[in-house]
Amino acid sequence: MVKKEVLKNYFGYVNFREGQEELIDHILAGKDVIGIMPTGAGKSICFQTPALLFEGITLVISPLISLMKDQVESLIANGVPAAFINSTLTSGQTIKVIELAKQGKYKIIYVAPERLDTYNFMEFAQNANIAMIAVDEAHCVSQWGQNFRPSYLKISAFIESLPQRPVISAFTATATSEITQDIIDLLRLQKPFAISTGFDRENLYFEVQKPKDKYKALLKYLKDNPDKSGIIYCATRKAVEQVCDDLMTDGYKATRYHAGLSEAERSMNQDDFLYDRKTMMVATNAFGMGIDKSNVSFVIHYNMPKNIESYYQEAGRAGRDGTPADCVLLYSGQDVVTNQFLIENTNENNDLPPDILEQVKQKDRERLKQMTYYCHSFDCLRAYILKYFGDRAENYCGNCSNCNTNFEEVDVTEQAQKILSCIARMNERYGVKMVIDTLRGSKAEKVLNVRLDKLSTYGIMSNVKENRIREIINYLLINEYLEQTNAEFPILKMTPKAREILFNGEQHIMKIAKEQKPDAKSAKNRMQLNQGLFNTLREIRHAFATMKRVPAYVVFSDASLVDMCSKLPTDSKAFLDVSGVGKVKLEEYGDAFIEAIKAFKQSAVPTEIMQERSAVEILDFVKQSIELSDEPLPILLFIDKINALLFQISDKSIHVKRITDYLIEQGYLELETADNRNNRVSSAKGRAVGISTKTIPSANDTVRKQNFYSQEAQAIIIDRLADVIQW
Repeated sequence: MVKKEVLKNYFGYVNFREGQEELIDHILAGKDVIGIMPTGAGKSICFQTPALLFEGITLVISPLISLMKDQVESLIANGVPAAFINSTLTSGQTIKVIELAKQGKYKIIYVAPERLDTYNFMEFAQNANIAMIAVDEAHCVSQWGQNFRPSYLKISAFIESLPQRPVISAFTATATSEITQDIIDLLRLQKPFAISTGFDRENLYFEVQKPKDKYKALLKYLKDNPDKSGIIYCATRKAVEQVCDDLMTDGYKATRYHAGLSEAERSMNQDDFLYDRKTMMVATNAFGMGIDKSNVSFVIHYNMPKNIESYYQEAGRAGRDGTPADCVLLYSGQDVVTNQFLIENTNENNDLPPDILEQVKQKDRERLKQMTYYCHSFDCLRAYILKYFGDRAENYCGNCSNCNTNFEEVDVTEQAQKILSCIARMNERYGVKMVIDTLRGSKAEKVLNVRLDKLSTYGIMSNVKENRIREIINYLLINEYLEQTNAEFPILKMTPKAREILFNGEQHIMKIAKEQKPDAKSAKNRMQLNQGLFNTLREIRHAFATMKRVPAYVVFSDASLVDMCSKLPTDSKAFLDVSGVGKVKLEEYGDAFIEAIKAFKQSAVPTEIMQERSAVEILDFVKQSIELSDEPLPILLFIDKINALLFQISDKSIHVKRITDYLIEQGYLELETADNRNNRVSSAKGRAVGISTKTIPSANDTVRKQNFYSQEAQAIIIDRLADVIQW
């Protein structure tokens, strides 16, 4: 078997992506390699393909349990004998895996770096035919990387202890040139073939918002993008709890993940998300590395991360299958303060020598500055990220909020001079807020107490809005005319460059946002496909996933389902042409999907006829087709059943909030205020028709309320659908 046969037979792809074939060829030639490839670019194919062609075993060193479990499940589903060794296995299970490995039962074994120096594993490794060691998330070896893990420093010693040195391959999605060199040095790669395929992910739409109310902004996005699966990142555990509880109260299928939860709950919540029982994961950065969920359509950062590396890695978990996806960052000035606190008070690297620890913190402060500049930039957001990683980039991508915003160019030279002059007269002793208050002539006690109202610059920009002054200060910071001290309360100081504006009148033209286009690029960029067929295929996928107890995307990714909707294969040969379909998956699942596609083609209604169906016809179809449950159902499950029917004959759908708002209007539900929350609970009228409210414990010692609807209540909703669907 050759590499292209492996690619098609096991992974279902016809052609290699950029960089994959070169890396595989060098590995097969016995050479060390390092691949810098963005999330979704197919790093795993680069070591899994040669692993199946080598005679011996390939060890994959991976930092997270979730990554190993996910990768091994996918390999087994593709017909590849694989296993993992980590702390989730009992001692007996670990011994069993090692015994089977000694018998040659596995081609690929994933292992946590902490296991490398254990007696059982060392004894196995000393006598095994190890053809290759692949180091995934290789940036974890560098103390300058955003996810430094001291356990990764064991890898080079482990390799040197082996009787025969295997091929070493290292892969990561985000690494600057400095970190790349660190990886080469610390893993002691021997004249490695190095390739960076570029960091650009064209399918991702980038946006920065600065909302007054982040939760309202989040709800607006979810309303505009219904039925999508996504991740919402928060900076703190408290924020995760609050956002997740609010989303559940508002009827969304959300769950949570952070280090404060028990391991059992984290595992359960992660599985709920991976298996699509919950469509949204609200999490700290403890979640996500190695999560290969292909149908993540959005990643929203509720708070700004500490650095560009983390942001791009986390944002890159959207759109892994190549379909359009959104990466939205909700920024506020408090995010900077929170991150500064986290940098100064983190305990992650306290075992480092004090001088090295201070160097790491200084590096973190500099990266936070670059992340903050990203949020204030008026230039192309994609270009900003790519240039940070050393990639060449055009200044216009057409797929970010800045490129889709109308700007006007404004001469801010005079205003910049006033700002710098004020900072100078304040003896460079104050932060941004005090500078703005002084320039605008604030009567605040904190300004008057230190006699800033006596300065000649007091009130000289009283007619300029605070946001505009802040934008100009950010512009001066980004372009290094100003700098901020690294302290709990950062102070503005001028750099030598400031003289060019103050004394030489250097002109500065700044782009100012004029107006936002009403139609976001992301909304226009969605793939057009027959939603009815897509949902049918998704239900078949779900049934197989449930039967095999694997996440749905292990059966097929959304991209594969979309390709089926496009190609409409009705025989085995045509089904093999679908992206992501190999021989194993054809044999396992082909018949069911092919039969569904045949049925669709036979009963398909032309789109123009579908659009002509009247509201009465659509509602009659739903009423006749719906199966009411004898058991009380939560509203989300019942709405899913309705939407599945609606999608078959129309492009209409309903949202939970519209139903619950209507039931409140009609008196079946009422608002109950508790713990500063408005819970929607059953009223006396609702209880009379079988709507019951149950109290469910929450992870932060609070409770939430969930309503269950009897068959009678379900029938009422169906009978009133005409009042809640927007035609």
